[in-house]
Amino acid sequence: MKIIIINGPNLNLLGKRETNIYGDLSFQEFFDELKEKNPTIKLSYFQSNIEGELIDKIQEVGFDYDGIILNAAAYTHTSIGIADAVAGITTPVIEVHISNTYSRESFRHKSYLAPNAKGIITGFGLQSYELALQSFL
Repeated sequence: MKIIIINGPNLNLLGKRETNIYGDLSFQEFFDELKEKNPTIKLSYFQSNIEGELIDKIQEVGFDYDGIILNAAAYTHTSIGIADAVAGITTPVIEVHISNTYSRESFRHKSYLAPNAKGIITGFGLQSYELALQSFL
């Protein structure tokens, strides 16, 4: 089984930024632990702060992977381009958020990705990614 985690803008700063919201673990540390816990899954990771690079990666893997775990971060609430990329592929996508977006600013309550996602997991910290992974198993 091939699963990719795709993270959007500013998630490269996990462990350093707003630790009261996102915690103090870097994503790489978390990803290494996740791979150790799931040795039979071919798990890969991609992060970009650039919208077009996220779209390119979704299109690249969107026809031959078994699942995409996508945290588009702020682009969730603004990017019709990423939403269109998700709609245009055959690989199922789980939308993930570390924080509970509905307990934050009102502009974070709208997801352009949700209508084309298999499901949404929000508010469970980094465990949101583990829950998304479990949904593919």
